Amino acid sequence: MTSPTGPGRARQTEIYRGGALGRRPAVPADFAGLEEAAQQVSSDVAWAYVAGGAGEGRTMRNNRAAFERWAIVPRMLHGNLTRDLSLDLLGTRLPAPVLLAPVGAGALMGADSDVKIARAAASQGLPYVFSHQGCNPMEETAAAMGETPRWVQLYWSTDEDLVDSTIQRAEAIGAGALVVTLDTTMLGWRPQDLTLGSLPFSQGIGIAQYTSDPHFTEVVRARTASKDKQDVQVTLGAIRTLLSMTRQYPGRFLANLRSPEPRAAVETFLDIYSNPGLSWEHLATLRERTRLPVVLKGILHPDDAQRALDAGVDAVVVSNHGGRQVDNAIASLDALIAIRERVGAEATLLLDSGIRTGADVFTALALGADAVLLGRPYMYGLALAGERGVAEVLANVVAELDLTMALAGAADLDAITRDLVVPNPSYRW
Repeated sequence: MTSPTGPGRARQTEIYRGGALGRRPAVPADFAGLEEAAQQVSSDVAWAYVAGGAGEGRTMRNNRAAFERWAIVPRMLHGNLTRDLSLDLLGTRLPAPVLLAPVGAGALMGADSDVKIARAAASQGLPYVFSHQGCNPMEETAAAMGETPRWVQLYWSTDEDLVDSTIQRAEAIGAGALVVTLDTTMLGWRPQDLTLGSLPFSQGIGIAQYTSDPHFTEVVRARTASKDKQDVQVTLGAIRTLLSMTRQYPGRFLANLRSPEPRAAVETFLDIYSNPGLSWEHLATLRERTRLPVVLKGILHPDDAQRALDAGVDAVVVSNHGGRQVDNAIASLDALIAIRERVGAEATLLLDSGIRTGADVFTALALGADAVLLGRPYMYGLALAGERGVAEVLANVVAELDLTMALAGAADLDAITRDLVVPNPSYRW
């Protein structure tokens, strides 16, 4: 007799057997519990940055409301005992349609954040999109992943040589794609951070991809050589900022404390990290600059998606940056539906923003996504239990996707079709 197998049953068995021995999971299995527990162990500054959104938080609420407006309609007596969650994405076979989204300044939620996230992703076989605002150099993070696929995010700098250097490093670490984030050419209005007067990058947190870059280092050293010393107002806050910059900068703490470079690195980053004038003309140069597949992240309008694909982009990530850039922007899931209708079935579309559970992944796939990016949930796992916490969050999401497929009658990802979801008749506008 064949018994049902798959990550869903396996994860349930692991948890319940552990429970019989008096052991509980490292993280709550539901998102509300996960979020609440993570907030309790996070500083105000960390929580504002990771959990906060733009303006009044309406885009974040729109993202969740968009999922609530759809209901899954399970089909019975399908006879499927197993499911195949795997897919080919940009030439790589993946075990499940879930990638880890790039989230900056992860060290706010735990030391060596990028490395711990990378190890957790590798333990589940899932790709990790390295954040350009990461807290560990991409080379170190890649080493932690072994052979597991990794992509690299690019924030397009005003320094074109830095853009080239970042691309070259991504190629050197075996990145499977270059993910150009379009929606953060400048920071959105983020009241939670503003109220605290907190920007992690100004403290040297989240700029490790820059301070480990040879071109950026040259720019910093040229800056320190040519710039006159400036008077600094000495306050307790200024001392704390100096110590943070010193700790985050590569090298020995005492040597950094005496050096002007940590402060100059932060100033340089703030001057050049993103290009407000980014245009289609900039993107057209990528085919001459890299052999990597190019993915554009942050597209919400069907016209932009079509233009990107017409220009030869390999994939589009439909995203509103987790609701962190424009208040009351369209939900990513709503944008996905319109974009898929416009670009057709063959285009590669990923969904980012609003994914919390395996059932959400199922809904996104049914409405046109080829795969999804998961963000805040795994960061909350990091805050609670480090590498193990991230791994458990990922395992839980994939497990619930597998179980949802089993209970809805979908034997593989191709079987997650539009007819398995309907407008939710219970939704109250």
